[in-house]
Amino acid sequence: MYVRKLGGPRIVRLPDGSTMSRADLPPKSTRRWVARRKAAVVRALRAGLISREEALSTWDLSEEELESWCRAVSRHGEAALKATAVQKFRQPKVDGNSGRR
Repeated sequence: MYVRKLGGPRIVRLPDGSTMSRADLPPKSTRRWVARRKAAVVRALRAGLISREEALSTWDLSEEELESWCRAVSRHGEAALKATAVQKFRQPKVDGNSGRR
């Protein structure tokens, strides 16, 4: 049996104490990005399991797309990656009395 050698770690420990391996990442053929898959990529990046360049090339992501996921998680947590939460987290706050932004 042949095991492909990869650069970098095979398993990393996350801040919450759990472990993550490359098997926990979305398939390379992923085209439909749900919040759970986005969060897995961001977690892997932060933990050092994969590099930014590897993420961009593996899933054919743009730099802006990946950066927006990382920024959303940094500011609001993984819940901000959900499509239904985009409006909640990305719109400016409205002044309660006047309706102005």
